[in-house]
Amino acid sequence: MEQQIIVRVAHSGDVHYSIVITDEMASSAKARGTGIAKRSPEYVAKKIEEGKAVIAHTADGTWVGFCYIEAWQHGQFVANSGLIVSPEFRKSGIAKKIKQTIFQLSREKYPNAKLFGLTTGLAVMKINSELGYEPVTYSELTDDEEFWAGCKSCVNYEILMSKDRKNCMCTAMLLEPKSEHPPEVTASEFKTNSKLYERFMKIKQSKLLNWLTKK
Repeated sequence: MEQQIIVRVAHSGDVHYSIVITDEMASSAKARGTGIAKRSPEYVAKKIEEGKAVIAHTADGTWVGFCYIEAWQHGQFVANSGLIVSPEFRKSGIAKKIKQTIFQLSREKYPNAKLFGLTTGLAVMKINSELGYEPVTYSELTDDEEFWAGCKSCVNYEILMSKDRKNCMCTAMLLEPKSEHPPEVTASEFKTNSKLYERFMKIKQSKLLNWLTKK
């Protein structure tokens, strides 16, 4: 019998999940060998208490997944950050449900904001694409120094700075506030987009890594 998984907006009673969430964020980044801006349990707890996070858990309280909201430039730019799913629940579609829920929460809290994200994960790019996000250059993202300072703990920070913050291993994606309803994506379009994203990521990472090894 499949376990019932609850996906909802987090509240103060969920603060106790903070440590397991940040531990899994770190473990996942290490396993992938890619960068991620580190977050402390205190930071995650604050997002939970502010009602700016979505959490997933089983009926008996076992943690399943998490994502939170960050706002920049007085709410002009909003990112859905830190998407993480417990290893035993991956490839179950739960990441998509979390992203959809945090997307709606972001729209409610910041209806006029530009939603954006930086990610190296193909699965996240696929989900973002379904929601209406499109790949963009880094210049279209927030110029808030605090946002970019969050990349300092990433293993790819040297690449980012050497490129004057114009490129890195992550792919930038953006959704304009005027896009009230995400475009419907057919099965064939989704399959084509997935292949294009995968090819794009391989080419981009290959070029950046070749550049780094030649330094």
